[in-house]
This record gives sequence, C-alpha cells and structure tokens, in this order.
Amino acid sequence: QVQLVESGGGLVQAGGSLRLSCAASGRTLSIFRMGWFRQAPGKEREFVTSITWSGGSTDYADSVKGRFTISRDNAKNTMYLQMNSLRPEDTAVYYCGAGRSYTYDYWGQGTQVTVSS
Repeated sequence: QVQLVESGGGLVQAGGSLRLSCAASGRTLSIFRMGWFRQAPGKEREFVTSITWSGGSTDYADSVKGRFTISRDNAKNTMYLQMNSLRPEDTAVYYCGAGRSYTYDYWGQGTQVTVSS
C-alpha cells in the first residue's frame, strides 16, 4: 500500500501562484507514475499532469501547459505542483494519485484550491 497526503492548497487571487505538495509513504518503491488531478464542483475529475517516478518524464493537460510545473524529489518521496498565472477556472479540489503502472492505484484526500477573480 501507498499513502498519499496533499498540502499547499488555499485561496489566491487570479494571476497568483501556489505550490502543492504530495508526500508518499509506504511501499513507495512500487510507484511507477504519480500525477495530479482536479475536480471542480459539478464536474468530473480531470487529469492535470503526471510524472514518472524514475525517469521524470512529464505530461500536461493543454489547459495548464506553460503555467503549471510538476516535479518530484525522490529522496523525500514527494511530488510538487507549481501553479503560476492561476485563473478562476483552476478552482477545484486537487488530488494526488500514484500508480504501479499506467493506472492510478492510490489517491490522496485532496486539497482545495480557490482562485478569486
């Protein structure tokens, strides 16, 4: 099992920045990929970005390319999401996920990000 704990959410004005963290514990050696997803009220959960744990290969949703940056610190078993130029439409609960292959097997509890206009 892998446990994931997100932190760093909050309220920010449009154009501002936030950095989210996701700390992994447990069987972290089994992790192949980690990613961030988000869910806005009344909408389905959507993919934001992902990173492979060993090689650091990244992928981004078109809506966040150029504004968000995913990174990881293997020594700390922690993944980060640097979010710049935030927009009101980025408001959502952000979830951290981890998987042993190309699916996500573990999820964090989520952290709220609210961007005011």
